Amino acid sequence: MTSLVIDARHNGPPGSGNGGWTSGLVAGAVGVRSGLVEITLRKPPPLDVALAVTATGDGWAVLDQDTLIASAAARADDIPAVPPVSRTEALAASGRYAGHTDHPFPTCFVCGPQRADGLRIFPGRLPDGRTAATFAVPADVSPTVVWAALDCPGGWAVIDRDQAFVLGRYAVAVDGLPEADDECVVVGQPVRREGRKALVRSSLYAPDGSLLARAEATWIAVPG
Repeated sequence: MTSLVIDARHNGPPGSGNGGWTSGLVAGAVGVRSGLVEITLRKPPPLDVALAVTATGDGWAVLDQDTLIASAAARADDIPAVPPVSRTEALAASGRYAGHTDHPFPTCFVCGPQRADGLRIFPGRLPDGRTAATFAVPADVSPTVVWAALDCPGGWAVIDRDQAFVLGRYAVAVDGLPEADDECVVVGQPVRREGRKALVRSSLYAPDGSLLARAEATWIAVPG
């Protein structure tokens, strides 16, 4: 058994952990050395609380005392990449970011416009329905940062002013870490929608256009 703590800086909705950051911490804690791991968030992840990560018969459980916060399991399927766009296209898309004026969680660590100390990834829509944004890589880049950076660009492919979503299930394939202080491009893509569930993908590209990471996520619509 091991433990992890989501510090208060890495929030998503107020008072709970950002889904991408939390999932990246869980992935690191379970220590899968080959293949992919998929994280399912069961409850809003609490902040500044020691969470126990323990092996189960079919994977791992993340517990706040007796409350199941998340589970993790090996994933067999690979994750297709979302096709890239140029830096110019990504900058233009960021200028159309709906969250600048209408954001369900404006203090989100990844995409919140009110977070000067966050990742400040602002994914705007492209004409084909994908999202794109530039991403200024922080000095403390890590696999967990990559998991976080790929989170919201996928979500904003389905979020709109009439419907908020939260991350439900998430898997990331990290092919390589970006360099600190690089300006990368991240793209998101809707795949399908079934009731309250939306399947999306996102990908991270280095300044030279090489693929760094790929993600697939299920987002859950929040009842109004």
